[in-house]
Amino acid sequence: MDFGDFIPISLFVCIAYTIKVCVDAMVRKRMVATGGSPDLVASVLRDEELRRRHSSLRWGIVLLSVALGFGLIQWFGWQEVTPGLVAVLAGATGLGNLVFFAVSRRLG
Repeated sequence: MDFGDFIPISLFVCIAYTIKVCVDAMVRKRMVATGGSPDLVASVLRDEELRRRHSSLRWGIVLLSVALGFGLIQWFGWQEVTPGLVAVLAGATGLGNLVFFAVSRRLG
């Protein structure tokens, strides 16, 4: 795969993320402009911060487990894509999500 293929993909991701950030900012601005109660605004901002932290935690745990899956593949010396290799990666991703669920239950 040529690195030139990543340019349109990364451009699309950047545009989508920019739209999401702008929409979130507009929603916050409208909420404050309409005279929403300070408790409601504080609650929404607190929930967004918690959601951001949990998202970072989830991606950290899942990517770590996928890295361990790739490490296992390298350790066993598997070179070809087989159903067993895909199962190791899918299992590592699922295990990462389950670990996140357990950690978030304890935190929350």
